[in-house]
Amino acid sequence: MIDTIKKHGGILAVAALLSTALVAVTHALTEDTIKEQQQIQLSKALNQVIPESKHDNALHQSCRLIENKEALGTDDAQPFYVATLSGEVSAVAIQAIAPNGYNGAIKVLIGMDATSHQVLGVRVLEHNETPGLGDKVSLRVSDWIRSFSGKTVTSEEDTRWAVKKDGGQFDQFTGATITPRAVVGAVKKAAWFVSQHQEALINQPVNCGGAS
Repeated sequence: MIDTIKKHGGILAVAALLSTALVAVTHALTEDTIKEQQQIQLSKALNQVIPESKHDNALHQSCRLIENKEALGTDDAQPFYVATLSGEVSAVAIQAIAPNGYNGAIKVLIGMDATSHQVLGVRVLEHNETPGLGDKVSLRVSDWIRSFSGKTVTSEEDTRWAVKKDGGQFDQFTGATITPRAVVGAVKKAAWFVSQHQEALINQPVNCGGAS
């Protein structure tokens, strides 16, 4: 009986060891592929918020890590990208977090013209919002996120930067006001922060190429 238990225990131990090894090997084999796919998605998003006509540099390689919880919605440093055209700064992009989404944090990427500080584009990079309601912040579901393009934050108290239910200019979603309200607030704070500190941000050392 004891020998049988030992035998089965040995088999289980070997099986567990083989399973662990398989997971480790699979992770090693797919890690580079995952990173490559993340890089492709990041580059795609950057080129959506900063049109290719406005830069001739590799945006993901022009990244600085910026910390400012009040403006960026998180204690974690967020990537800030600088676009150049013929050697001159033409646009910038910054990642920010809307911590108050309906189902948690929403990660957004905001592109801005370096001269006018006009928003060139916004994309939601990650969210956990309810399908059919809050997920309309995603471009694959609706065009709502395009409504930021061409707009400028004129002050911290710019009341236009709110959903229409709160007296602002942005549409809310039927049955899901919390999500668009969170995104509008995050974009407003980040865009105002960049407009007020752009030169200092640009002068930060490049230290996170490809961070996401």
